[in-house]
Amino acid sequence: MPAIDKAHIASVFKNIQDHICKELERVDGTGEFIQDKWQRPGGGGGRSRVMRHGSIIEKGGVNFSEVHGKTPEKILKSFGLTEGDFFATGVSIVLHPENPWVPIIHMNIRYFEMSSGTYWFGGGIDLTPHYVDKEDAIFFHEKLKAVCDKHSPNYHAEFKNWADDYFYIKHRKETRGIGGIFFDHLSEDEDHTKEERFNFVKDVGLAFAPIYTHFMSKNAKLPYGTREQEWQNIRRGRYVEFNLVLDRGTKFGLETDGRTESILMSLPPNAGWEYDYDPPKKSKEGETLALLKKGINWV
Repeated sequence: MPAIDKAHIASVFKNIQDHICKELERVDGTGEFIQDKWQRPGGGGGRSRVMRHGSIIEKGGVNFSEVHGKTPEKILKSFGLTEGDFFATGVSIVLHPENPWVPIIHMNIRYFEMSSGTYWFGGGIDLTPHYVDKEDAIFFHEKLKAVCDKHSPNYHAEFKNWADDYFYIKHRKETRGIGGIFFDHLSEDEDHTKEERFNFVKDVGLAFAPIYTHFMSKNAKLPYGTREQEWQNIRRGRYVEFNLVLDRGTKFGLETDGRTESILMSLPPNAGWEYDYDPPKKSKEGETLALLKKGINWV
């Protein structure tokens, strides 16, 4: 087996990007990803792939990056270091569908290494339905649990709770969606080798396409009207708030001089904010809000 070094990890991540784009194009039917290769002035670069106005995906990005260089001072301080170079590679995905019954989805898998030898893996996958469908929520969490259980009996409970806490919009007192899994700073320890950590992260990446294409095929032809579109824009607004105010990945990308267009690819094409909007509790919208809470056990 190839050595689990940064070059091998980046190569596998590229292949995962290729696989996901191919599957999304296949199921969307008409949408195609446009590739934009870019170089980072401080070192490295990436391949941004964006789909616009597909049959199902209104706007989506599947991005790969492999960057390196001098570590920004702010990040060095967070590690308790005074100098050093970094290497980071990953795949980051956000898909905004046209039909409000198809959920927004996000996935990220990443690897970070310092010149000192310190390294870790991170990532996660979470689902943000405009309308929470319990059957879909159960399907999503069952698939993630299966990936986690393949590698450790402790992963799912730990990483699900981590996602509930991470994808929480504090100023709204609601979760961004129905959660998923989130993990960070995974490195080798007495229970896991570097190879085992990498295999888990790789399987998370490979789980993305079958999970999301299921929702695309199942929900994309459900009827909707102006009411559902207005609610979709409100939920997209919450997504914007989280990504710009709270998301660590967005902050890291901007602080390391990443490509701004690729970093902000996660934002929807349109979003809305209604002043003091409070839907009736027994409405479809009110029922969704009631389920945007931490600690719901879907499986």
